[in-house]
Amino acid sequence: MPESSRPTRPLDDVIQHYESASEESRLRQGTSQLELVRTQELLTRFLPPPPAVVLDVGGGPGAHACWLARQGYAVHLIDLVPLHVEQARRASEAQPDHPLASATVGDARHLEFGGAGADAVLLFGPLYHLTERADRVQALREARRVVRPGGIVLGTAISRFASLLAGLAEGYLDDPEFARIVERDLKEGQHRNTTSTSAYFTTAFFHHPEELAAEIREAGLEHEVTLAIEGPAWLLQNFDAHWNDTGRRERLLGAIRSVEREPSVLGISAHLLAVARKPAR
Repeated sequence: MPESSRPTRPLDDVIQHYESASEESRLRQGTSQLELVRTQELLTRFLPPPPAVVLDVGGGPGAHACWLARQGYAVHLIDLVPLHVEQARRASEAQPDHPLASATVGDARHLEFGGAGADAVLLFGPLYHLTERADRVQALREARRVVRPGGIVLGTAISRFASLLAGLAEGYLDDPEFARIVERDLKEGQHRNTTSTSAYFTTAFFHHPEELAAEIREAGLEHEVTLAIEGPAWLLQNFDAHWNDTGRRERLLGAIRSVEREPSVLGISAHLLAVARKPAR
């Protein structure tokens, strides 16, 4: 890897976190199931139809990439974590009729992909693991470079208020160390886990919704909308009772959709999805 694209120290922290965490199974557990279903619902809504070419940058173990490949998309997965890329390759091999187009280790700031060769770019991870604004804008500029004119860029962010809300819901605020983490999150958006508790996440930047849109515009993309992924539903104390009942699950998803664009409640969602587009000219 060229010197200029080697991960910085904060990204080494991120790699270490994911090498010990179970990201491969996370989206099949608890409220993360809501994140998975809602993200894929929004992908269905905004992506061009298959067989469009999609770059899944920060695609992790391939949950979304392999699902999109099964829909007929040509998906190239790129991730900073070698373990994730290996897991994505195994997941691709497990669906031989719908494999990934490729799965490689790479950096969102320096994509080894030809200009304007993709119909869509997903940034699900880089926009919160790149803690410096200049790096996030660079990742967005790379997405702009590799997507065709008029093509779509979808990026996820973690809400500025996610730790505070999780602390209230899970009782983490009883831990003075976590309370200090939340204090910095709210003040700077810079999330640093100073403990050995993996549930407190890893090095990241937590966006205010308005910051996300501003970074997109700075990168030369047109910001169309920012949507709540989970909305307030991830805070339900009886989430499993709702999720495991088909009727209640549909009402839950309907409630999220009804407020997904409401600016006054965007910050309550754990994750935000920004929809952007490369100018046609």
